[in-house]
Amino acid sequence: MLGSLVRPEAVARLNGEIVERKHATHYSTQVINPYFHTAVNPDYPADNPVNTFIERSSGFIPGDAWDPGCATDVLFRAPEVARFIADCLEIPALYCYDDPLAGLTSNICDPGQQFTWHFDANDFAVTVLVQPADEGGLFEYVPQIRSAEHEGFDAIAGVLAGGREGVRTLELRPGDLQIFRGRYSLHRVTRVGAGSRPRHAAIFAYTLEPGVIGRVERTRQLFGRVLSQHEEAERERVRSDALLD
Repeated sequence: MLGSLVRPEAVARLNGEIVERKHATHYSTQVINPYFHTAVNPDYPADNPVNTFIERSSGFIPGDAWDPGCATDVLFRAPEVARFIADCLEIPALYCYDDPLAGLTSNICDPGQQFTWHFDANDFAVTVLVQPADEGGLFEYVPQIRSAEHEGFDAIAGVLAGGREGVRTLELRPGDLQIFRGRYSLHRVTRVGAGSRPRHAAIFAYTLEPGVIGRVERTRQLFGRVLSQHEEAERERVRSDALLD
């Protein structure tokens, strides 16, 4: 986490762009497991994380709501930003997540909402908190709780049951930039207080390879729709791991 990397005047501009587009937010309330599945899987025990479901009740502003040239879009697509993030992670290169809906988003948690424990589909996400909640809305995560070769069910089950082993809490401030590997780290945003202002965060997603597009099922869950690019990518998809997602 890089504290106060985005200056206050830029934070205000980013939040203004979120507020302008908030009408485009797709809100959904679902009961999901950490892999965004909604149905019981009889192949796994009842107490397995695959069959542990928790409410998710937040919203996302989709990528196609952002005008080319707006500050949020420019920041996401700037080659200097991707280079900076790659240098921080000590990897050769990063690419903007090519998903037209999920590459550049804003997560909205209104009063009473939460984004429960889950994993991301993309490799890396950069989050800039632009408006914190007055109560709740804390970012919690368990770093590297699974790998490409191992699901880590036992450790995940402990966290879902309320255990705190390995759980870290970040009390982010406006302008803090967080670099996060959510593919392997279980994470959530805690419930925003009923009397709180909404929590707004800009999310920039990056991948290790160019041209990556998200899966149809998760895209429909988060944004309420899919585009032709998602359907085409689904037909041609070759998985790089065997994770449940």
